[in-house]
Parts: sequence; structure tokens; C-alpha cells
Amino acid sequence: MSAPPEKELTVMLVDNEPARAAIVEQAMIDSGYRVVRRLENAKNLTEAVTECQPDMVIIDIESPDRDMLENMSRLTKDNPRPIVMFAEEDDSRHVEAAIRAGVSAYVVDGINSGSVKALLQVAIARFREFQALRSELESVKSQLEDRKLIDKAKGLIMKHQQCDEPAAYKALRKLAMDRSQRMTDVARNIISVMELMGGSK
Repeated sequence: MSAPPEKELTVMLVDNEPARAAIVEQAMIDSGYRVVRRLENAKNLTEAVTECQPDMVIIDIESPDRDMLENMSRLTKDNPRPIVMFAEEDDSRHVEAAIRAGVSAYVVDGINSGSVKALLQVAIARFREFQALRSELESVKSQLEDRKLIDKAKGLIMKHQQCDEPAAYKALRKLAMDRSQRMTDVARNIISVMELMGGSK
């Protein structure tokens, strides 16, 4: 007998067919998951997820339409969760569109109660990996943007004070320390002031 899960994971189910939804819900329960809410469509998906805070979203449909994909994209952007889609349509365009919208796993073969738990665990792992990559990319992007701001501010200081780059950097760092601010914030302020004065031309 396997050990019980450390935490009962919660699921939101989206299915417009009550009979099919009942089968899926029972498969979730049998696999140790708790269905906290069932929706007939994805119209208010983001709002429902914000309200119930499920660990993941299960969507069981014949084929994802444009409205469904738009709502999934909005959820992925505003309140990301692992999304597993069980669909009857195996057209590669639909699969690609669903993945772009944020689906962690797209399953065509239908739900199999014996493999639900493993499937959902893979979906959660994929979601976490994607979120980690996304966070890393955003961090790199932010660092590059910060670097650009600091370089631009240094250039303006060099021009305004007729000094070299090390002196400009030192002045920028001193301002940040004196004001107890991040160098990026000080750089942004300097750029704004200099542009108002026409110093960036």
C-alpha cells in the first residue's frame, strides 16, 4: 500500500458535458485529488481560479476553440497554473495552439484512471520547469534593461560633467548610496531630469 500524499492537491475541472465531467471528477478523486470547482466553459476561468486557487486546471473538451485558448492564455499570463487538456481532436495545429496558450499536457487518448496520477505529476513538473525558465529569462531581461539605464545615465553624466566613465560610475553609485536607492532607480531619475533639460540631445 502506497503512502498517502503529503498534500491533497486541488483541481478545477472545465467540462461542458455533465456525464463526462462526473467520470473525470471520479478519476481525480480516485487518484488522490480534490475537485474544488467545476465549470461548463472557460469564460470566467481566470476569475474562478483567482477565487478558488486550485493547484491545477483540468480541461476536458472535444476540441479547443478560440475563446477557450484566449481564456487559457489570459490565465497563464495573470495567474499561471498547470493545465492538462483531455481532447478528442489530435490535429497538430490545435495541439500547438493549446501548448502556446499554456497547456502543460495535451492528452488525446482520453482519461485513464490508472495513469491519471502519473500524468498530472508530469504536467506539474513541466509547468514548474517552464516557470523556472520564464523567471530566469525575465531576470536576464531585467538585468539587461538595468544595464542599459545605467550606461545611458553614465553617458549623460560624462557629457554634463566632462568626466570619464569611471568617474561617472562613481558619481552614480555615490548618489545611490546617499539616497539609499538602487542604482537603476537613480539612473532612471538622472535620465528623466537630463531629458527635461535637453541634456540627452
